[in-house]
Amino acid sequence: MASETLKLGNAEKLKQGFAWNATLSAFHHFEKMRILHVIPSLSSVHGGPSTALPLMERALLAAGVEAETITTDDDGPGRRNGRVLGQALKENGVIRRYFAKRFEFYKVSPGLGRWARREVKNYDVVHVHALFSHTSLAAARAARAAGVPYVIRPLGVLNRYGMTRRRALLKKLSFRWLEGPLLRDAAAVHFTSEAEREEAEGLGVPMRSVVVPLGLELPEGGTGPEEREPVVLYLSRIDPKKNLEGLLRAWGGLAAEFPKWRLAVAGDGEADHVRWLRAMAEELGLGDRVKWLGRIEGGVKQQWLRESGVYVLPSFSENFGIAAVEAMGAGLPCLLGEGVAVAQDAAKAGGCILTAPDEESIRSKLRMLLSDAARRHETGAAAREFAVKEYGLEGMGRRLFELYARILERPGEI
Repeated sequence: MASETLKLGNAEKLKQGFAWNATLSAFHHFEKMRILHVIPSLSSVHGGPSTALPLMERALLAAGVEAETITTDDDGPGRRNGRVLGQALKENGVIRRYFAKRFEFYKVSPGLGRWARREVKNYDVVHVHALFSHTSLAAARAARAAGVPYVIRPLGVLNRYGMTRRRALLKKLSFRWLEGPLLRDAAAVHFTSEAEREEAEGLGVPMRSVVVPLGLELPEGGTGPEEREPVVLYLSRIDPKKNLEGLLRAWGGLAAEFPKWRLAVAGDGEADHVRWLRAMAEELGLGDRVKWLGRIEGGVKQQWLRESGVYVLPSFSENFGIAAVEAMGAGLPCLLGEGVAVAQDAAKAGGCILTAPDEESIRSKLRMLLSDAARRHETGAAAREFAVKEYGLEGMGRRLFELYARILERPGEI
């Protein structure tokens, strides 16, 4: 299926391009459905989730769905984004409302909860993004009380890594009394990959699970290998689960072997963790063989994706892997950790090389890519083809529309 860049307001073009007028006819009375999205934060410092929701807004807008979003004014730990609170603001082509974050922990926002209890009855479906957050709990409970169906997207926290790291005991107790009942009552639990769904279902909570992959705005075409620089690019949030430590140790055993290549680290995270990683790079003697870019966005990010030679994301766990799909869409040969959800399907299509998270495996697989230009070219071309076919933005809009329509047509079934 060919992909084209999605523009705001081209609903008819989208519908015709995917030949799904028959689907729309079957659900004609839902064409003006109103969807409310709820997410703890839209700050880019939180990585993938905050990147995905604006893309969902735009895909639904193009599909003729009236989508609105409520969130907090969070802009990272201890920071606020300065938006006017509680007012309807036109952003990204949709209405967004921001409410004060009163506590860092659990993103507690009483104002958001009060608004949800008062207004949620005016929407057809509530789509909740995240668990273990006050915003999610407040919105889902308000929807349940008003008889409005709600969908929960867990953002990967129901997998083994998510449930056993960071406040594991608190999560276990909260899951039993709060999140578990919300999942059981949800009209659908939205996973973005089969791998994420399989891990979550292992928790034993009955749920109506559905897989709707994320969609991305992919570049028009990849850059040929002859135009790329000898750069190994890590582009993602810096967090322990991303396993940047393993990548640095692996690179420490490869830098001398490939003197023309450099490792570029793009992203940010908690200051103490970033300092620790940079100190580790110095101890490994990497010096100028690692370039720390910080968080990059927009045209700068696209330039690094367009010009780098290899992309690496050796994460222990990723419920999807937005940055990996962006890299594949740019035609980059990718080395992905086995815990990156999109990696398994991408590997089957020849679009990436899989690696275990240990230092030796990363080093071995990276050596294979750096020493074989033909393999890089072949993998990059397959990556581009795979990303366009499976993760174009238009397909996500169609799948979400169909999910909401099925929920409204057949409550309790998906």
